[in-house]
Amino acid sequence: MNTKPITSAMLSGSVISVPPLARKADGSFHREENRKQIRHLEAGGVSTLLYGGNAILAHVSLSEYAGLLTMLSELAGPDSLIIPSVGPGYGMMMDQAKILREFQFPTAMILPTRDVITSDGVATGLRRFVEAMGSPAVLYIKNDGFIEIEAVKRLHDDGLLSWIKYAIVRDNPANDPYLRRLVDTIGPSRIVSGIGEQPALTHLREFGLVGFTSGCVCVAPRLSMNMLRAIKAGDWATAERIQAIFRPLEDLRNAINPIRVLHTAVSLVGIAEMGPILPLLSEVSEANRPAIREAAAKLLEQERS
Repeated sequence: MNTKPITSAMLSGSVISVPPLARKADGSFHREENRKQIRHLEAGGVSTLLYGGNAILAHVSLSEYAGLLTMLSELAGPDSLIIPSVGPGYGMMMDQAKILREFQFPTAMILPTRDVITSDGVATGLRRFVEAMGSPAVLYIKNDGFIEIEAVKRLHDDGLLSWIKYAIVRDNPANDPYLRRLVDTIGPSRIVSGIGEQPALTHLREFGLVGFTSGCVCVAPRLSMNMLRAIKAGDWATAERIQAIFRPLEDLRNAINPIRVLHTAVSLVGIAEMGPILPLLSEVSEANRPAIREAAAKLLEQERS
């Protein structure tokens, strides 16, 4: 596992995958199936794995957290960067900070929440978490009103941010005054587009963001990496062509539920068996499974062609 401090070059050198997490029927972690997902990503050239929303870490129990960190650190290849997540509740993330101190992860992401927060409170919580963990944190901005840009600047200037995952959904991602102000205030070199392939091209071309996260990369890592390379080379036509290949599965994720659809898709096409989904989520309906299987299978076919 790569334990070096995170740089802008690392953020731009790999698509930041956001994998699901495999569990057995009894709810325990399935080491072998998680290994299959990690190896599939690594074989496609992906070297950064962020375990967060798609892994349903918002509902992980504190009693299993150390075991999760141990498993991920042992399964990762020597060059793979693993980023776990904490929270979203303050008490939970502070308890998790104590556990993280026993490992060598260079950062951890604080999961976002809309509940019982203020901008200054989020900033204070992140500051205290970083002090407790001993490493800078990933700030995940998912909703308007979560944190004011002035508060982000203070955290950035104090060296408390490893990077920022920006994932506020806009009808037109090119028209985003908040993101424009954020880039103008702290620069783009530590801001990552956090909503998959569809807005990534706009975010990187129009705002200069350093990289992007993806869930569907877990099905087609080579394709997603080729899209990143095309963007970095300014080959927008190739990037747009690859972006369109991801759209059918992304559309299903948006229409049904991003986490539940990805969890199911990875299993249905045989990459890894994710097992039962963790409450408080539920499985996708049987009626939706054929469409998910078809979209994921076509994406995997394009990956292998």
